Amino acid sequence: MGSKRSKNAKILARRRAKTAAGATSSIGMKVKKLQKIVPGGQGLKPDRLLLKTAEYILLLRLQINAFQILTKLCNIP
Repeated sequence: MGSKRSKNAKILARRRAKTAAGATSSIGMKVKKLQKIVPGGQGLKPDRLLLKTAEYILLLRLQINAFQILTKLCNIP
């Protein structure tokens, strides 16, 4: 029974390794996609990319607010 337990442990270890490797490659793919979307994101390390992404989101939000204000001003009778 001891060998069956060690065999199961090996199988579980392999599954965990595959899952971890899959998660890593999945994250890597997402980082590459984000690098393409965020201006100036190409070649940035993930930590810098996330900061750049946050700045970009704020910039987009400011642009939306500005356009909403302009729209309201233009529609005044």
